[in-house]
Amino acid sequence: MFDVCLKEIFLPPAAKILDIGCGQGVALEIFKKHGFSPTGITLNSEDVAICQQKGYQVYEMDQSFLEFEDNYFDFVWCRHCLEHSIFPYFTLQEIYRVIKPEGYLYLEVPAPDTSCQHQTNKNHYSVLGKTMWLDLIRRTGFEILQVLDIKFNVPVGPDMYWAMIQRKNSSTMTS
Repeated sequence: MFDVCLKEIFLPPAAKILDIGCGQGVALEIFKKHGFSPTGITLNSEDVAICQQKGYQVYEMDQSFLEFEDNYFDFVWCRHCLEHSIFPYFTLQEIYRVIKPEGYLYLEVPAPDTSCQHQTNKNHYSVLGKTMWLDLIRRTGFEILQVLDIKFNVPVGPDMYWAMIQRKNSSTMTS
């Protein structure tokens, strides 16, 4: 999906990227190879230690309470994390706050009511329909650039995620 993003958005050399829910650093490695300056956050202290051993700048931090300056990142990568937020609109506002004007957000979330039944996962607090996600994103102040349906099959049947690429539109910034 990163290649799809690069076709849709412009990132300056050495762009500051935040990877929310960075895990053990797979996306951080890709960002670094492209010459960007990635930072990761995760709630898993073991993942923080592994990423730091690899030389990545990673913090144990909640996506809803970002400890970064306003307008700091050129791009935020949030893949399979926002559904873990109890208050996704609040979390989107926090993400919006740390993105530079005209910066970008890549968001990927699971669709409800697929064969995987993401809404039954006890760690998924916000498995919403596509219309609701798009409405929350727009209300936050983002301009939606592209929405993709990612469909595939798993052993229990068909599954689907939604990928959304959006830009922080400086003329519609919320307070």
